Amino acid sequence: MRLIAAFLMFFSVTHAAEYDAVIENGLVFDGSGEPGQIMDVAIRGERIVAIGDLDASASLQVIDARGLAVAPGFINVLSWAVDSLIEDSRAMSDVYQGVTTEVFGEGVSMGPLNDVMRAEMLKRQGDIRYDITWTTLGEYLQMLEDRGVAVNVASFVGATTVRVHELGFADIDPTPEQLERMQELVRQAMREGALGVGASLIYAPAAYADTDELTALASAAGEYGGMYIAHMRSEGDRLLEAIDETIEIAERAGVPAEIYHLKAAGKSNWGALDEAISRIENARTRGIRITTDMYTYTAGATGLDAAMPPWVQEGGLDAWAERLQDSEIRKRVAAEMSNAGDNWENLYHAAGSAENLLLVGFKNDDLKPLTGKTLAEVARMREQSPEETAMDLVVEDGSRVGTVYFLMSEANVAKQIQLPYMSFGSDAEAMAPEGVFLKSNPHPRAYGNFARLLGRYVRDEERISLAQAVHRLTRLPADNLQLRDRGRIAIGYYADIAVFDPQTIADRATFSDPHQLAVGVHHVWVNGQPVLRNGTMTENRPGHFIKGPGSQ
Repeated sequence: MRLIAAFLMFFSVTHAAEYDAVIENGLVFDGSGEPGQIMDVAIRGERIVAIGDLDASASLQVIDARGLAVAPGFINVLSWAVDSLIEDSRAMSDVYQGVTTEVFGEGVSMGPLNDVMRAEMLKRQGDIRYDITWTTLGEYLQMLEDRGVAVNVASFVGATTVRVHELGFADIDPTPEQLERMQELVRQAMREGALGVGASLIYAPAAYADTDELTALASAAGEYGGMYIAHMRSEGDRLLEAIDETIEIAERAGVPAEIYHLKAAGKSNWGALDEAISRIENARTRGIRITTDMYTYTAGATGLDAAMPPWVQEGGLDAWAERLQDSEIRKRVAAEMSNAGDNWENLYHAAGSAENLLLVGFKNDDLKPLTGKTLAEVARMREQSPEETAMDLVVEDGSRVGTVYFLMSEANVAKQIQLPYMSFGSDAEAMAPEGVFLKSNPHPRAYGNFARLLGRYVRDEERISLAQAVHRLTRLPADNLQLRDRGRIAIGYYADIAVFDPQTIADRATFSDPHQLAVGVHHVWVNGQPVLRNGTMTENRPGHFIKGPGSQ
C-alpha cells in the first residue's frame, strides 16, 4: 500500500507540473488572420507547448479567458523606448496595450559609438539621465536584457549613426574608404543581431546622404539577410519621389524594404495617397518586398528641427544654435520656414499654421511651463513671430524641442489601416504615468496606438476584422522582420501572449492629457512569464534581446 501511495503521489506531482500555465476558454487568434477559435493554450518554460481542449488540472496556474481574446503579443515596429527602458524597465504604456516586443532604430541607434558620439549623447540627455557603458548596438541591447526588462527588444542599426561615426555632422559625401568603414559598421551590427539598416532622411545629418550611400549600407545589411527601413526623404510635397527612391534602394541592394509611418503630410498632399499606394503595390507586383507601417493618429511628433532647413543644422546642435543667433541667418531661416521646403521637408509649412504645432517636450526647466501650448500661443506671449519663437526656443532649450505636428487626414488614416501589408508602430517611448515621465507631454500614441486600432478602428468603425488586426500586429511584422518563433500562437513558439477584451479595449490618452494608460488588456506574458496579471504589472522582467538573421 505504501508503494502504491508513493506512486500515486509521484504521478500527481509530475502530472500537476505538466504545464506552468493554461489559458482556457479564450477566443484564440493565432496570428494567421483566420477567425478566432475557442480553445486552451498551455505554456511551459518560455514556449507554447499545447493548444486545444486541454486538461487545466495539469497546470500550476489556470487563467479563465472566457469572453476574452487570446493573441500573440503585439510587436511595436517603431519604438523609441531606448531611454525610457533604462529609466523604467516596465514599459507600462505599451504592456497595457498588449505589446511584448519593442523594435528600435529609426535612423539613429544606440550604437555603434565612438568617444565623440558618447560625449555628445551624455551632453544632450534631458530628464532621463544614465551612464553609457556600451559601445556597439549589440552591447546596448544585451545590457537591457541583462538588467531585466518586461518586454523583448530588437533594433535596426541607424544609417545616421554610422554616418556620424565616420563623418560627423558635416554635409559631405564619404570617400570610398569612409563608405567601406560605414559598411563594415553595418556588418558588425548585423553579426551582433541587428535586423537591418534604418534611415530617417528628413533630418540633418541624415538628409546629406544620397541614394548611392544608402544603397551601399542596405547592401551590407543584405549580406546577412537584413532589410532596409526608412523614414523617407519626404512624406509631403515629394512623397512620390521618396517612395521611388525607397523602391530603388531595395531593388539595387536586393533587400526587402519597409516605409516607416506611411502618410501624406500636409493638406495639399492628402490627395497623393492613392498614387503612393499604387506605386508601392506596383513594386510588390514586380516582386520587390515593400511593406509599410503607421501610427493611428492624424498628428505626428518630432522636433523643431523638422521646421528648419538642414543647412542651418550642419555641424550638430551647438553649431545650429549658434547660427540661430545671427540676425542675417535668422532672416533667411524665417523666410524658408514660411514656404514649402526647397529640397527639404518643411513640416512647419505642411502643418499650415503655428496653431498646429504643439510644444510637448523641453529640456530646460525654465521652459517646461510652456509644455502643452501651441507655437502660436507662445509667440503671442512673447510678442514675436512664430518663426522667431521657434528659433529662440531651440537656442534656449539646447535641444530640438519635442513638437507635435497636425498634418494628416482622418480619411487617409482609415484607408491606410486597411492595407494588408500595413504593420503598426507607436513612434514613441514606452513610459509610465508617473515620475520623470510627467515632466513632458508625449504624443498620445505612446499610450494608445495599439488600443486605438483595436477599439476605434476595429470594434467601433469596423475598418478591418479583429483577426486581420491581430495578424498585422503580430505575424506580419514578425515575418517581415524575421523574428524567429515570434508572432504566432503555435506549438514551439515563444509564449508572448496578450489576453484582452475586444468589447472594452480602448485608448484613453489625449493631446491635452496624454499620460493615461489604455484599458481592456487583462493579461500579458513575455517568454512564458506574466508581466501583466489581471490588469496589474508583476515584478517579472523576462524580455529578451531578439537577434536578427545575421546572428542566427
